[in-house]
Amino acid sequence: MNYAWLRNWQALPQGCATPAETAREELRLAGLDAGLREDAALGEGWEIVEEGGRPVVHGGSRGLLYGAYALMAARKTGLCLPRGVQQPRYTLRMIDCWDNPDGTIERGYAGRSLWFEGGRMAWQPERIAQLGRMLASVGLNVLCINNVNVGEEGARLITEDLPELARLAAAFRPFGVRLMVSIDFSQPLRYGVETADPLSPAVLAWWTARADAVWAAIPDFAGFLVKADSEHRPGPMTYGRSHAEGANMLARALAPHGGVLVWRAFVYNCLQDWRDTHTDRPMAAYETYAPLDGQFDDNVILQVKNGPFDFQVREPISPTFWAMPHTRLALEVQLAQEYTGQQIDLYAMNPMWREWQTELPVSLPAAVAAVSNLGRDENWCGHPFAAVNLYGFGRYAWDPEVSPEEVIRTWARLTYALPENQEDALCLMLLNSRSIYEQYTAPLGIGWMITPHNHYGPDPWGYEYSPWGTYHRADRSGIGIDRTEKGTGFTRQQPPEIAAKYADPAVCPDEQLLFYHRLPWDYVMRDGRTLARRILDDHREGVERVEAMAAVLRELELPEPDRSVALSRMERQLQNAANWRDIISDFVTRLSGVC
Repeated sequence: MNYAWLRNWQALPQGCATPAETAREELRLAGLDAGLREDAALGEGWEIVEEGGRPVVHGGSRGLLYGAYALMAARKTGLCLPRGVQQPRYTLRMIDCWDNPDGTIERGYAGRSLWFEGGRMAWQPERIAQLGRMLASVGLNVLCINNVNVGEEGARLITEDLPELARLAAAFRPFGVRLMVSIDFSQPLRYGVETADPLSPAVLAWWTARADAVWAAIPDFAGFLVKADSEHRPGPMTYGRSHAEGANMLARALAPHGGVLVWRAFVYNCLQDWRDTHTDRPMAAYETYAPLDGQFDDNVILQVKNGPFDFQVREPISPTFWAMPHTRLALEVQLAQEYTGQQIDLYAMNPMWREWQTELPVSLPAAVAAVSNLGRDENWCGHPFAAVNLYGFGRYAWDPEVSPEEVIRTWARLTYALPENQEDALCLMLLNSRSIYEQYTAPLGIGWMITPHNHYGPDPWGYEYSPWGTYHRADRSGIGIDRTEKGTGFTRQQPPEIAAKYADPAVCPDEQLLFYHRLPWDYVMRDGRTLARRILDDHREGVERVEAMAAVLRELELPEPDRSVALSRMERQLQNAANWRDIISDFVTRLSGVC
């Protein structure tokens, strides 16, 4: 079985109760003569020093495990260990799984759920232990196991199915991974309470009793995740209450146990009339939450998507990150390649994350979460190369300044034993994969020309008259939406120094041009080409770059089954890229008159 970047570490630690015990056993299994010295003051941090001619890992219980894995990875790859104490940038480093109790996964592209089937929890202990090892090896410490769109069966995780949830928590505990679950805000209604109004004492009493029961069963439980008042999910607005009032009620039930309440900020009008040119969906999160800054309890974390839309190929950073300096925030990213190739097309994400880091406020966020790309497929992530994103997210969550080149190189060396020239070729292919995908799908920041519902393949009119607020407004005169002061005013939500980069099309980076501006087809770009010609050329060049990637891939001496799976998916990527080129080229040609 392919265990992603740990494929060569086949023997699993047995009989360990704590991360420190797991660290000791992992070093033994790896045949490494290394010491461990527990220092609670270091917490999750770690440091490796030479003592008596051998390496000694210093750290708290989890820190010892993270340091042990770092030592093992360095010995495996021949790469240097960092000097000094290594502390994580984010205290909560979480994977959000959208698994359903029936075994399906919403936006899942790697098979069925690893822990649900037939309406109940069902999992293989060895596979769960291997997943715990994978997550711990890159410092991830929280796993939310169920879909944020919680149904009746999912709601049972904190009631009837709590004993099974406790068994799963125990399986992850030796790896320092704590569980979290998504909850239904209206859940008290299922259990005899007449309302879900967050200001009702009966509602608070119900949630308090549930929290007491959960922490009694799972003392190291992390907390609850909530999607409320979004895409038809219930929430406090039903009762005329604010999101701060709804979140704080739940947070107060968790506070005695040290639990956190993660509240997703993905709230917008999903029933917009396409003829409404004043409502601009990317402005919704800011408008909802900025007025609530400072009103959330200390154990509430507001989870904000990286961009103001919805995990598109290219978006600006959500203005909400600057608007809420007195609120604990989490950055939410999507490993599941919903709009970025669905783990069929190559799309390595670390270069994208590193770009964001240059604009995010230094003091924010407090936590980071990623929508999972995991599933029951043998290689965990559908495409064997998609594992680079799970690995890379852990590295990013620990150190957002880490070089994408270093991350991809380390993953490749941990995963495969390729000749140097082939390793170089694989790394370069992955580093370029994001720009290639962007070029043949959504160059210039336009977005949303994707097939509705399925979200794979081109459909330039697919969302144009829908209620989802995802419009590009293309016609014979041009394409794009003016989001400057003269248009919807989105730039007013951004700090002035950020808005200034994008407000003028003459200086706006090409990658974001059509997110911020409506331009005629004959608009002359800085390189001298018209807008229409640039779009046509980008799609053609994007396909040529995919063809070049396919040629490189065919020459790589990958082990089976990775080679066959990667080649098969590359054939599908070639077909997808050609479809994007042909359909979008026809769309642009018909509207612009360019031939």
